[in-house]
Amino acid sequence: QVQLVESGGGLVQAGGSLRLSCAASGSIFSINAMGWYRQAPGKQRELVAAITSGGSTNYADSVKGRFTISRDNAKNTVYLQMNSLKPEETAVYYCNADTMTPLGQYDYWGQGTQVTVSS
Repeated sequence: QVQLVESGGGLVQAGGSLRLSCAASGSIFSINAMGWYRQAPGKQRELVAAITSGGSTNYADSVKGRFTISRDNAKNTVYLQMNSLKPEETAVYYCNADTMTPLGQYDYWGQGTQVTVSS
């Protein structure tokens, strides 16, 4: 069993910053890619940013230059630094981890953390 616990969401004014964290725990051999997704009301979940175990990153075009994803492999934790936030980025942000466990390789999701950007 693997758990992902997110933290760091909240209410921020447009132009402000937030830092999200997601810690994975449980029966983990290793974690391949980790990523952040978001889902706004009435919209599909979309990829925000992802990072491999080697540190290669991938960003949605809309967040390039403003968001930074990083990870601490020793702590099985991924971070998302979000700067210059926009009201349209209000959403529930979810952490994802492609995880190798004793029972095989599985994709895990966190419970989500709300980010609200006021105008």
